[in-house]
Amino acid sequence: MSSHYETLGVSPDASPEEIKKAYRKKARQLHPDINPSQEAAEEFKRVSLAHDVLSDPNKRRIYDQTGNENGNASAGFGGPSAGFGGFQDIFDTFFNSGPRGPQSRVRQGQDSLINVKIDLKDAVFGAQKPIFLDTAVSCDLCKGEGTAPNTHPETCQTCQGQGYMQRQVQSILGTVVQPVECPSCRGFGTVIKDPCAECYGEGRVRERKSLTIKIPAGVTDGARIRLSGQGEAGTGGGPNGDLYVDLKVQPDSTFSRQGDDLLATVSLTMAAAALGTEISLDTFDGPQQLQVPAGTQSGDQLTLKDLGVTHLRGGGRGDLRVRIEVQTPKNLTEEERELLKQFSALRGEDLKVSQTLSQKQGGFFSRLKDHLK
Repeated sequence: MSSHYETLGVSPDASPEEIKKAYRKKARQLHPDINPSQEAAEEFKRVSLAHDVLSDPNKRRIYDQTGNENGNASAGFGGPSAGFGGFQDIFDTFFNSGPRGPQSRVRQGQDSLINVKIDLKDAVFGAQKPIFLDTAVSCDLCKGEGTAPNTHPETCQTCQGQGYMQRQVQSILGTVVQPVECPSCRGFGTVIKDPCAECYGEGRVRERKSLTIKIPAGVTDGARIRLSGQGEAGTGGGPNGDLYVDLKVQPDSTFSRQGDDLLATVSLTMAAAALGTEISLDTFDGPQQLQVPAGTQSGDQLTLKDLGVTHLRGGGRGDLRVRIEVQTPKNLTEEERELLKQFSALRGEDLKVSQTLSQKQGGFFSRLKDHLK
């Protein structure tokens, strides 16, 4: 099977404009309402699928990476589902089941999925964020009908508007009559003799559109937002699918998140930690004063209440927890070394500290042996 690039006759590094131009050229030649042959209809389907995948940057990336002809990472969003296969075909043949009546040209559009990066502050308070996506939208020229201005689909003369024809099939039970899709109208019962020059009968075109999405306060990394009716437009003026937005919270240079609490680290000099001090901390709520008590040790945590992440449900906010990191001075001058020695002597501290490991820190059997002794 040829690749989508070969189907359109473009190179794998073709630009979006080259892909669009190649599609329009082939669509003029192969559209079923212009060229009613079965071979042209099948080729038109392949050309339309190739254009649909390669004109969408996300689908094109997935296709290039995985080879999935629909440009889907999985069958989760608009992907085809597997049928029952052979037994159903036999059942259809024997019992004369199949299409009944013309199909509607109106089809719902596929769901779409995009990834959006947000800042930690957006997750704390919520935000309104503009996004841009390449998707299928209803054709403005024909208003989704797929026909040229002042024209409408006409009843198919081959099947008289039924959408299907009867075909005799030989089977082990004898001759049975099986309804098959009409090759002229492809089962729709109508043909578009004058397709829209913009969408070539599809009723939709690809376009970059902008949206503003609401980021809920308290949202977590990896959360998914569903925007009803903001997915791809359907064919024949059909309703839009849904748009799913996966959120990626970017790391912050100052704060990290633990549940609904924010965490930060502040470095203090040895003297400031010993004497106590007041520091100004830039938070998402603006500058805040933090009282550091005298004798604070490295690793101690101080809390600023209600300055954390907004609770996604129930209201209120978490806390901002500040970890203190006491810095030990380096590269002391002789005068500084002498002052520290005097300070240590005033406190009666021995600078030559030795530590003897206890023999009782061994394993269970070692401690049992010592006990028996």
